[in-house]
Amino acid sequence: MTDGSLKILLRSSWQTVNIGDIAHTPGILALLDRHLPQAAVTLWPNELSDAVHAMLLARFPRLRMADTPERQSAALAECDFFLHGSGPGLCGHKEAARARKAHKPYGFAGITLSDEELAKHRTILAESEFIFCRDTDSLAALEATGMAGPRTAFGPDATFALDLRDDAAAERLMAEHGLEPGKFLCVVPRLRYTPYWEIYTGRDRFVAEKDAINRQYAELDHAKLREAITEWVRQVQTRVFLVPEMTYVVSRLRALLFDGLPDDVKRHVAVIDRYWLTAEAASVYARAAAVLSMEMHSPIMALAAGTPAVLVRQPTDTRKGQMWRDIGLTEWIFEVDRSTGAQIADRIVALGRDPTHARAKAAVALAYAQARMQAMAEAVRQAVHRAKRVH
Repeated sequence: MTDGSLKILLRSSWQTVNIGDIAHTPGILALLDRHLPQAAVTLWPNELSDAVHAMLLARFPRLRMADTPERQSAALAECDFFLHGSGPGLCGHKEAARARKAHKPYGFAGITLSDEELAKHRTILAESEFIFCRDTDSLAALEATGMAGPRTAFGPDATFALDLRDDAAAERLMAEHGLEPGKFLCVVPRLRYTPYWEIYTGRDRFVAEKDAINRQYAELDHAKLREAITEWVRQVQTRVFLVPEMTYVVSRLRALLFDGLPDDVKRHVAVIDRYWLTAEAASVYARAAAVLSMEMHSPIMALAAGTPAVLVRQPTDTRKGQMWRDIGLTEWIFEVDRSTGAQIADRIVALGRDPTHARAKAAVALAYAQARMQAMAEAVRQAVHRAKRVH
């Protein structure tokens, strides 16, 4: 299906300990596959696990990998366009700087930007072809700098385009935990700061201040989720599935959510005992009645599959939560410090009681996100063709 006449070097795949960070890559690849099917895409990833590598190639068998320094240098030299995929910030700023130095046109598709990044990497940003911010808070901050060179716009996180599935794995998992399609709620916890010192032993230093905040708020935050779980079980009268978005939370699922539930509720709550990958998770979310999450990407993955999702945002999270409002889901986002467990419970129970209305609302939000992603993909298409003509 590809003649290789257009060569895109995609910098993405930031880490594999988070199903959301994994999801960025297949999301943007799906967009490129749909809108530039003739392009030859090479992925420049951070280190991939064997399982993630296999999952990507199963969906995108023509994908090329620049997974060694030699292949990365060759791919950069050969590409027509360098594309920085969606993510939490300028994760690939060093590689974008290399593209700029090599006089390769480049752009940013669906990123959150901090004030620090805007100041520190102004030149790289200013000389890009385009910058699509995945939230309007980042876009407003970018526009406030007065940067005039690149095209700037709201372009959602590419995970909204995710179409990965592992239906067989999902069906086995659901059977194991007694879950019926459309009759369970997935709940995803999160500490206020990711304890990377646990995940990358010997690489990330222990941060006492962040650990103290995690300890201070873990019970306060998750008590509100437990209230929602309790009301779901008692009022909607279907099961709940406690699942992780990141590896570190697997061992904490019971302590954060299950152990504090009333005994009559516990009987209807299942807990996964392992980490899972994006394809399996997406298939489970697709079969859920709804998702309630303190992480951002499980709700996006759910919505991409048509499943309603409520986000409970913590103040330590970045600007990215704004995207839930940007796509019209203001009623489905709660700021945890300004919301009660009862408020969150009322909203999630309402979704469970009227799934037809909830799915219709999810469909409208997804359609808007897809329209904005199409505009982003069109900008990529135009930039790649323009670069090809110049070179």
